[in-house]
Amino acid sequence: MATLRVMDSFLMPGPDLLSSQGLRLDGRRPNELRRIRCKLGVFTQPDGSAYLEQGNTKVLAAVYGPHQASKSKSSTEAVVVNCQYSMATFSTGERKNRPRGDRKSLEMSLHLRQALTAAIKTELYPRSQIDIYIEVLQADGGAYCASVNAATLALVDAGVPLRAYVCACTASMAWHGGSPAPLLDVGHVEEAAGGVVLTVASLPSTGSIALLEMSHRLHSDYFENVLSRALQGCRDIEVILDKAVRDHLAEGWTKQDVVTV
Repeated sequence: MATLRVMDSFLMPGPDLLSSQGLRLDGRRPNELRRIRCKLGVFTQPDGSAYLEQGNTKVLAAVYGPHQASKSKSSTEAVVVNCQYSMATFSTGERKNRPRGDRKSLEMSLHLRQALTAAIKTELYPRSQIDIYIEVLQADGGAYCASVNAATLALVDAGVPLRAYVCACTASMAWHGGSPAPLLDVGHVEEAAGGVVLTVASLPSTGSIALLEMSHRLHSDYFENVLSRALQGCRDIEVILDKAVRDHLAEGWTKQDVVTV
């Protein structure tokens, strides 16, 4: 079930973030994702792990479980999903005094739990618990989206059954030649410009939305275009994540064959 959170006051499309050639400040086209690089199985201690770069935002994810849950958290119907989100003290230009346990980290942990729980086949593991840890090493916009995407890969690496990949992407609105133009995968500079940022976590293969959040109110005339751009981004990211998983599995089989021989 998707959650829609709307914050602050009503805003029109953001400032002119596009050049006369229709390019953004970092040289991307409006419908272009930042470069995504990812790798599964980066640690041996957790049951599953992944590293993901989305632009200059860099995230590590680790998964432990499913394992037996404590009596206080145990559920007879489904697995308990525990998420912990934190940012390294050096992840932003300003040193963070409270990298863990602050209000923002707790809120992000809850949002991660909502999106990831929608993808996990929780009914398969009653009286069990899955722990998902996210560490943002460098934040340059879209930290939540990169965290969701990294956690999805870590869950796959851990062998946790999923209904589908859960992918997250942001979208915004800018002016170009006097007309509004939706932007895909918003970076830090575009976030700081003050325009609306729509964050979507979805299961593209099923067409369902797990989480929907807006930083400001947006006129209904623009909402459908911005949402459509964000959902397209989720579909594009799903293709990238799926390729990373297939490459990782192929690499594993190759190594196994070499050892066997």
